[in-house]
Amino acid sequence: MKNIVVRIFDFYVDGFRQMTWGRTLWLIILIKLFVMFAILKCFFFPDFLADKGTNGEIHDYVATELVERSL
Repeated sequence: MKNIVVRIFDFYVDGFRQMTWGRTLWLIILIKLFVMFAILKCFFFPDFLADKGTNGEIHDYVATELVERSL
């Protein structure tokens, strides 16, 4: 079993070493993911639960919202 895992790992490591355009494309993908999740989250997805107070108040708020929205 360990031999298979090592062979698979070596396959991927060798593949990433021989990439030319692939490294550039992976860099673009990682930059886009960073922009989507880190930067856009700050501007478009505010934390609604931050001003609700303690865990008990957050629990009550979420439970109330779930019940009201399901009706």
